[in-house]
Amino acid sequence: MSSATPASASNTADNGVAGTAAFSKFMRVLQWVADNPEPVGIAEIAKATGFPRPTVHRIVAALTAERLLVEIGATRSWTLGHRLVQLASRSWSRSGLRTAARDALRALRDETGETVHLAVPSGLCMVYIEKLESPSAVQMASRIGTSVCLHSTAVGKAYLAALAPDAAEPLLGQIGYERQTPQTIADAHALRKQLLDVRACGWSTDAQENEQDIHCFGAAVRDAGGRPVAAVSVSTLAFRQKPDIQASYVAPLLRACAAIGQRLAENPNLAYA
Repeated sequence: MSSATPASASNTADNGVAGTAAFSKFMRVLQWVADNPEPVGIAEIAKATGFPRPTVHRIVAALTAERLLVEIGATRSWTLGHRLVQLASRSWSRSGLRTAARDALRALRDETGETVHLAVPSGLCMVYIEKLESPSAVQMASRIGTSVCLHSTAVGKAYLAALAPDAAEPLLGQIGYERQTPQTIADAHALRKQLLDVRACGWSTDAQENEQDIHCFGAAVRDAGGRPVAAVSVSTLAFRQKPDIQASYVAPLLRACAAIGQRLAENPNLAYA
């Protein structure tokens, strides 16, 4: 599952809290490094973020000093540091939403025999906070912590469709509509049309729109007040997709989301913990 998102997509439109511009720059750099599977250099970071090289040098040096980035040997390239791993590990272990979803996700994986993901919204992206692999020998490339686009993924479209239209519309206007594959939805008009279908049926699809040869089915998870807080997906390789998608994927998916929603209704604090 492709995780290559532009630096701007990880931002919420550069309109952050007043007086935090420097912090926002640090986060832009950190997010861009995080979104790249390979170590990256100063020139690449500067090009992606639009920051001057001297600025990137200072930011990278500060992040390295705090062990949030680490330099790879003498290559003059950087990747995420171990301190981030420690922080992330503590966050995952304390996630009430993951805890609430665990049994339903496991049942969904076992019933479908496919990889399942739990994702939460983050700006113009969805972030995977749980992944249970298919027992198949062929594994998905996605990983916990990966950011994926709203417009090209089943989890993203399920979340957007579950929002009230007046809450979804500003996001549709900010999405960059980058093509992840030739099948990716490329404009807001096409996405709006598809979201109408998703709202009508309650589930979404990603037909090789985020990664070639991968089909996904998604549905939203709602809190006790009916607000979408996450989305779940079932992912299968295109060549082994079963013909009866309703029985094989959609029905189990909707049951899983309903079960998670029930857990959140019983303990509303878990939705945001």
